[in-house]
Amino acid sequence: MSTIFLTGFMGTGKSTVGKIVASKLGYIFVDLDSCIVEREKCSINEIFSKKGEAYFRKIEREQLLCLLGKKFQVVSTGGGVVIAPENRLDMRRSGVVINLVAEPGILLKRLSVETERPLLHGAKSLEIIKKMLSERENWYADADIRIDTSGKNVEDVVREILVYLETRL
Repeated sequence: MSTIFLTGFMGTGKSTVGKIVASKLGYIFVDLDSCIVEREKCSINEIFSKKGEAYFRKIEREQLLCLLGKKFQVVSTGGGVVIAPENRLDMRRSGVVINLVAEPGILLKRLSVETERPLLHGAKSLEIIKKMLSERENWYADADIRIDTSGKNVEDVVREILVYLETRL
């Protein structure tokens, strides 16, 4: 099978779920943000503060391109990768796109202890999360399937993904 791309807002569980899905399928797990950090030799926060969001999106695009066409991988994307239409198109052409969603209040709770979220840095509020979700809704909806992680444990989300993938084989 081709690549499985997990998209969604920060805190929806992409990395946690992705690692388990990859393990169960015998695939490799790739975290797109980790690839960027490794390449740039600094944190996402540092990239945003020193070089800006436009530079980050450029690097994000380049790293995504490196992953396209490979098989047997689960890729956890950054929450904003879907902003660029070419990213959404390329992910759809190269694999299955699964969008993880969660209620804004749950996201706020999950993100309250996070420090590596540059777009929320110092401004974690329900209003900001709702605004960002609203701005990105159409982009997140451009997926093969959407799975709500609100109130579900990781195993339930993984099971939903695996059942969906079985129907695609």
